Amino acid sequence: MQIEVVNPNLRIGKIRSALFDFDGTISVIREGWQEVMVPMMVEELLKTPNHESEDELRAYVRDYVDLLTGKDTIYQMIRLAEEVKARGGQPRDPLEYKREYHARLWRRIESRVLGLKSGQINPRDMVIEGAIDFLAELDRRGVVMYLASGTDHPYVVDEARALGIDVFFGDRIYGALDNYWERSKATVIRHILESHNLGGDSLVAFGDGFVEIENCKQVGGLAVGVASDEIARRGINAWKRERLIRAGADLIIPDYTDPEPLLEMLFPCSRFRSS
Repeated sequence: MQIEVVNPNLRIGKIRSALFDFDGTISVIREGWQEVMVPMMVEELLKTPNHESEDELRAYVRDYVDLLTGKDTIYQMIRLAEEVKARGGQPRDPLEYKREYHARLWRRIESRVLGLKSGQINPRDMVIEGAIDFLAELDRRGVVMYLASGTDHPYVVDEARALGIDVFFGDRIYGALDNYWERSKATVIRHILESHNLGGDSLVAFGDGFVEIENCKQVGGLAVGVASDEIARRGINAWKRERLIRAGADLIIPDYTDPEPLLEMLFPCSRFRSS
């Protein structure tokens, strides 16, 4: 694992809690979701009276989908409804758009989920490399871990269980709700700190998107940007790296292979021991 220190002035407190994003940070079950969402949105916008060319729409939609990555899926669908209306169309309810997106995405990932559940796919082949061992090492050190995702809650729980990583999080898995205003990654972070009377410097957050990095920095936590290549499952994605740096990440990692340097940085008073 190559660690890039973006913030040379970072101060690491006694790490007690860790927040992980799910898709792209740990799981690659939903790798390629953009290739489902963007075409669906372009199809909808092409039905409007005042739409641009298909190529122009594709570039425009990808930009705002990328911008909203990490937030609950519903926010991307709310944006779609706004864009349909702006072009003279009659938008559907964002929840209806979300249901259609989930149906299309399921057709792409169904074999992955069912393969994991049947044992035909090794969970280690559906995560960023080294992720499972890294979670196990944090668990061994007594770090309380939380999983927070913009993917709907039942899907996150089901997919975490299929990967066998639910054991590290227990009931601390938080996915998106239809009443999206009641839960966000920011509210999960506040819950972590307030329920245990902790300071922000006791929290480390791992994520490949803007939201969890910004939310972590807002409370004074340590933000680790995971600039993962979701196809290769190791190595760095340059686009993600730039985006995570703009979001305020303190550190950038590509994956969780060779975790000793990161563990020594997070826990300077103890030595890494292989499990």
